[in-house]
Amino acid sequence: MDKHSSYLLLFFLILSQAASPTAVTDHRSAYIIHVSPSLQPSTSPTPFHWYSSTLRSLPRHLRHPIGRIIYTYDRVIVGFAAILTGPQAAALRLIPHILAVVPDSPSFPHITHTPSFLHLSPSSGLWPQSSFASSIVIAVLDTGIYPYSRSFIDPDLSAPPTTFHTSCEFQNSSASGRPCSNKLVGAKFYYKGYEAYLGHPIDETRESKSPLDTEGHGTHTASTVAGAVVSGASFLGYAEGEARGIATKARIAAYKICWAEGCFATDVLAGMDAAVSDGANVISLSAGSNGKPPDYFSDPFSIGAFGATRHGVIVSCSAGNSGPGDYTVVNTSPWIMTVGASTVDRDFPADVVLGDGSLYKGVSLYAGADNITTADLPLVYGGDAGSAQCVSGLLNSSVVADKIVLCDRDDNVLVEKGGVVKLAGGAGMILANTKEYGEGVIALPHLIPATMVGASAGNKIRAYISSASSPTATIVFRGTFIGDDPPAPKVAFFSSRGPNYRTPEILKPDVIAPGVNILAAWTRAASPTNLDDIDSRRVDFNIISGTSMACPHVSGIAALLREVYPDWSTAAIKSAIMTTAYNLDNSGEDIKDQATGKKSTPFIHGAGHVDPNKALDPGLVYDAGIDDYLAFLCSINYSKAQISLFTRDGSSVDCSSKTLANPGDLNYPSFSVVFSNLRDVVTYKRTVKNVGDLGCGDLGCRVYNVQISSPPGVDVKVTPSKLVFDSVNQSLSYEITFASIKSTEAATTSRQFGWISWSDGVHKVRSPIAVIWQHSQVSSM
Repeated sequence: MDKHSSYLLLFFLILSQAASPTAVTDHRSAYIIHVSPSLQPSTSPTPFHWYSSTLRSLPRHLRHPIGRIIYTYDRVIVGFAAILTGPQAAALRLIPHILAVVPDSPSFPHITHTPSFLHLSPSSGLWPQSSFASSIVIAVLDTGIYPYSRSFIDPDLSAPPTTFHTSCEFQNSSASGRPCSNKLVGAKFYYKGYEAYLGHPIDETRESKSPLDTEGHGTHTASTVAGAVVSGASFLGYAEGEARGIATKARIAAYKICWAEGCFATDVLAGMDAAVSDGANVISLSAGSNGKPPDYFSDPFSIGAFGATRHGVIVSCSAGNSGPGDYTVVNTSPWIMTVGASTVDRDFPADVVLGDGSLYKGVSLYAGADNITTADLPLVYGGDAGSAQCVSGLLNSSVVADKIVLCDRDDNVLVEKGGVVKLAGGAGMILANTKEYGEGVIALPHLIPATMVGASAGNKIRAYISSASSPTATIVFRGTFIGDDPPAPKVAFFSSRGPNYRTPEILKPDVIAPGVNILAAWTRAASPTNLDDIDSRRVDFNIISGTSMACPHVSGIAALLREVYPDWSTAAIKSAIMTTAYNLDNSGEDIKDQATGKKSTPFIHGAGHVDPNKALDPGLVYDAGIDDYLAFLCSINYSKAQISLFTRDGSSVDCSSKTLANPGDLNYPSFSVVFSNLRDVVTYKRTVKNVGDLGCGDLGCRVYNVQISSPPGVDVKVTPSKLVFDSVNQSLSYEITFASIKSTEAATTSRQFGWISWSDGVHKVRSPIAVIWQHSQVSSM
């Protein structure tokens, strides 16, 4: 709208308000009204006449001031926009042919959003102070990389750091040219373990025996951690904007260690070994075991990360996608940064409108030509057509033909269900969670018009189908939405949770980071669904979800901090990220669990959601080194033979000289306490190092006072309660005692949570507390 039109609109608004006494109390705003065109009456010659008569049909007391149509739509959506009062908008929602009434909202130029959501700014904070990590090399161990993506081309980058040496093992690459460059500084692949598993050479008609990514996962994680700036990025029009990685100027070295059948330990360790040998500063590893985590000594990720830590290389790993059950978190070694997944304030709504007018919110990335259904279609439940889960070959085509099919979610590939429906002749799909999956939904690049809804909506849609004589539905695709409704972040329903199955005294995951609906680069060697037999689409960017997507966000933050603090230990960088994490969403409430809608806990979100700019200046850090981790292994009663897997020489470790009486004594930035019949008082010792920029001087000494939020049923005492630092890099220790108050009613709950925080008036160094009572004690109380 030009300035002249704006003035005219303002003038007419003033006139209409002056003419109506209700205008003083009824604020008018612009709304977008979605309608079902199939319900247009034959007496309305044009849609405009229909929309106008709709407004005139409102109850008499809502007709003044009359709603004024400012746009009509018939391409991208079907409906109109109007200036309305709040009561008028509410009344429109009750009309059967109105699908939705959505308040107008401003839009702004934006990047692919997670850097913005993390408040990273080119002009202040961690990005400029780290020079975007331009001298840091991040090793991405994954399914390889698609080197021709624009995310891996940055002509403005200087030569890579001389401390890094590797090769570029693409078949058509030379040392001085593409596909490697000053951005993608190396590419290797490790496959021998995989071929041993297969029992035959890799089938190169399906997988590339090279660093080339034929899956997409590695390309996505690599561009998330350190992709170059790319304007105009989107997935088929969704999430359009400027794409960039967290450590935008960092160098990427790709190590292909995962294949179509998985990541095999021999290949994983070979890749980690090469990354450390080549001189990488950070390892980003979005993979791990399935099910319960193995013993540390039998876990290649744990062993490899220990060796990397010994050489000062930061290792960041995904927590796993086995949530929301307890004890599902993997990569639990204390020397690994373990990352869970969170939502962001961007979504891709695609709502279900039933024939009775009820609306249920869903999400989708469907981008076909018919992405807005133009008429209500018959609706059928997959369970009434041969397969509730819409399993291939089981749907009765005579029942589902030309209908929208409601399919129950299971553990099979979700997008593939749309292909099953399509092959059976169905016109669309509603994918519904069942009770065990809760309310968490993710946007998927469906092959047919389809959306995904939570368990409660699924139950209501099933009930409607069973009760209606001729059930119908419409799916309304609304594109990309950014805003604070619903609040963000939430912990993703799939994000794996604690307690730590192997060592409950070490709280895991460590932090959460964006991992839901993340836009990043993709390989053109595979479809966005990896269902190449039924999906011929090829894209430059894809939107996917998982803790695999969360991990590279934290890897990038670690790279930025490594650039700023080259002398810090890996534990210090990890501590800075953990103790500055936040625990409130963008509405000011406690971060919620997407699976339940309830308040999240440290077993779900660890220390909280990462805050990169706060991590730049943590004030204090909890430091630790290899000797501390060896003492930890001794404290969990590992034998010399088992410890030798980490040290290469078990005889060099004398556990009798190690001082950790309990694994919880490790100098970790969080607290996890286990009470039992034999142990109702637990005392840990911690040491913190002052890394603030002021010691004693003209402005006085750095003084930190403790604040305590005790878990219900627990008395927490910290001694001393004040720490006075005389200089930078000085370390001071304190003891923290946890006592179970057996007479307290809350102690009969098996888990409780709290926190402590050290503050000097500028910094807040926060550590979560998680407490478990063993069931034997709980039952006796």
